[in-house]
Amino acid sequence: MKQQIDPSRFQNLSIEAQEGGVWVVTLNRPTKRNALDIATIEELVDFFSIAPRADVRAVVLSGAGDHFCAGLDLIEHHHEDRSPADFMHVCLRWHEAFNKMEYGGVPIIAALQGAVVGGGLELASSAHIRVMDRSAYFGLPEGQRGLFTGGGATIRVSDLVGKSRMIDMMLTGRTYKGQAAVDLGLAQYIVDGSSFEKALELAHRAAQNLPLSNFAICSAVSHMQNMSAMDAAYAEAVVAGVVNTQPDARERLAAFADKSAARIRPED
Repeated sequence: MKQQIDPSRFQNLSIEAQEGGVWVVTLNRPTKRNALDIATIEELVDFFSIAPRADVRAVVLSGAGDHFCAGLDLIEHHHEDRSPADFMHVCLRWHEAFNKMEYGGVPIIAALQGAVVGGGLELASSAHIRVMDRSAYFGLPEGQRGLFTGGGATIRVSDLVGKSRMIDMMLTGRTYKGQAAVDLGLAQYIVDGSSFEKALELAHRAAQNLPLSNFAICSAVSHMQNMSAMDAAYAEAVVAGVVNTQPDARERLAAFADKSAARIRPED
C-alpha cells in the first residue's frame, strides 16, 4: 500500500522532496555536529521504513553545517546513565535504522563533509554510495572514549576497510581523509567542491532506473553477501529471473536492440 511522507513530522531531520522522486534527508543538529541521539535514530527508522512504499526513488543523506555526523551523542549518553540492557536496546534501534537503509531497496547516496566518525561512520557505511569533499575525515574513536562500536561498524566498516584496519582505527584513533580514504573504500567519490551537489547528481541518475532494478541492487546484493556461495548463486538466479523479465524493461530493451539507447562510454 502506497504511503505518504509528511516532512513536518520530523524534528531532527530536515526532509525535502525534489523532482524525479529524489528526496534529501539532512541531519539537522549542526550545533551538536549532527551527533545521533535516540530521537534522531527513531526519525531515521520512521523515514526509511516508509520510503520504499512512498515512491522514493533515491535519497541524498547529508548533514547540516560543517560536519556530516560526529557519532553517538555522548552528552545524552552521559546524562542518561543507561543500564547495560537499556543501552543494548538503544543499539538495536541503531541497527534497525541502518538495516532499513542498507536493505530497504532505495538507493542512498551520502554527502560527506567534516567529521564522519564513530556512529557517523556507521551511518555513512549504511548508505550505498558515499561522496566526500576535501574536508571529510573518518575515524572510530571508541577506544579513546572507553566505548565500543554498537551501530554495525564490526559489520559494515570492517567490510569496507578490513578487520585489521578497523581495529587499528579503534585502538589508536587513526583517521583517514582525502584520496587515502577513497583508496580504502570509505568513500567512492571525492570532489574538490560540494559533496552534496555530486551526491544529488548521482541520486538523480539512480532515480532514472526502474524501481525494481534499484530494489534488487540495493537489497539483494547485501543479502547475498550474507549467504554461502551456493545459496547466493541460487538467490541471484531467482532475483534475476524476476527483475530481468519485468514488463517495464521491455521498452528499454527494445531501445537497445534498435540501437537508439545511449551506449556505455568511459567517463572523462
